[in-house]
Amino acid sequence: MTRLTSISPLAAAQRTGDKPQGSSWLEAQAEAWGQTLDRQASRIENLSAQISGGNDQPGVVTELSAAAQVMTFLSSAAHTSVSSSGEALKTLSQKS
Repeated sequence: MTRLTSISPLAAAQRTGDKPQGSSWLEAQAEAWGQTLDRQASRIENLSAQISGGNDQPGVVTELSAAAQVMTFLSSAAHTSVSSSGEALKTLSQKS
């Protein structure tokens, strides 16, 4: 079973300062979440391909089900995190 990866590209960009010119922290956060979701989607695609290819063993089906649940969790967390950050930035800009 693969372990979940963190949104480390965001952390790396903050530590090294290597984010693109004009990029905001919110954009970096969204980009990191996007990369994490893309990796999970690839995992789901690979497991689906195995099943489509005839490897419909219960273990593979269960892995696919678990991977889909992880994707649901990650999608929800990404939405909440980006939305909350955006709302916080909006609130800060209104107080200025």
